[in-house]
Amino acid sequence: MKELLRRLCSLPGVASWEDQVRDCVMEVAGQYATELRVDTMGNVIAFKEGTKATGNKLLLTAHMDEVGLMVRAITDEGYLKFSAVGSVDRRVLLGKRMLVGPRQIPAVVGMKAYHLVSRDEEKNVPKLDEFYLDIGAKNKEEAAKLVNLGDVAAFDSPPEEPVPGLLKGRALDSRIGCAVLLWLMREELPMDCTFVFTAQKEVGARGAFGAAFSVKPEIALVLEGAPAADLAGVPAHKKACALGKGAVLPVMDKGVIVDRKLFETLRSLAEEGDIPWQLREATTGSGDAMAVQRAVSGVRTAVIAAPVRYPHTPATLANAADIEAVLKLTRAFITQMSKED
Repeated sequence: MKELLRRLCSLPGVASWEDQVRDCVMEVAGQYATELRVDTMGNVIAFKEGTKATGNKLLLTAHMDEVGLMVRAITDEGYLKFSAVGSVDRRVLLGKRMLVGPRQIPAVVGMKAYHLVSRDEEKNVPKLDEFYLDIGAKNKEEAAKLVNLGDVAAFDSPPEEPVPGLLKGRALDSRIGCAVLLWLMREELPMDCTFVFTAQKEVGARGAFGAAFSVKPEIALVLEGAPAADLAGVPAHKKACALGKGAVLPVMDKGVIVDRKLFETLRSLAEEGDIPWQLREATTGSGDAMAVQRAVSGVRTAVIAAPVRYPHTPATLANAADIEAVLKLTRAFITQMSKED
């Protein structure tokens, strides 16, 4: 599955511009799906028949998109001013390589030179208005020939494995879930499953909301990334989850309280199957589970996450063993759901 994940992470997919990721998902899913479609929000919805006919009872979902930047103005000097698409960490922007627009124009994030920064400015994180994208254009007219207002920019950060078992690249917090679902679609399933690869999660779970209304499932399992805080200087009680300790099972976050019975099912499956797991001890953030749970008349919803360091940056880190745990637990969950009426 590593190669599939590398392929997904090599593709830019800033929220609302998930085209390249969606094309990859369609190509892979199309080989195994019974039915395949793209809805008006840009979600990929793939239905695969299983041994037991259960229709749309079970929905499994992961999001395709990532955070990035959107060009909102071009200065007379040819620099691109931008807004953030999703929650971009401003602390890591300066000097980062970006790819802008459908033509993937190389750019560097710039701002005032360090030797011009005052002591007061040095103490604060720069505001977005202080940054710009430098594409090497001589002036506004030259820049306008290369990019358009509204074009998005993605981090230029090819995936790699710096040490065996440790994966690095952008958007691992989203593409891990996509890779797991695509991998499962290759297998013979014990029940009918609907796989949804959602758009625009990073700007408010917009795709998941529409997809859940379209599918109308009884039960949903959301795969996502969980911010790992096993970092230097972080107190033990604030570490939330850690790389190398297995799949993460959240109980709640700012947008959802997980269905208690489904949570207990996942915990039991992990313990009985000797699948490493950990409780997500933080309740920050929210994701697609929030949107899915609230759709139609309500959907019983659970979450499995992969711990990821440095989410929403050019260099997220994940552990291959944790990803394997997510895969095994998701597979076990499908099997268990197939046994229930």
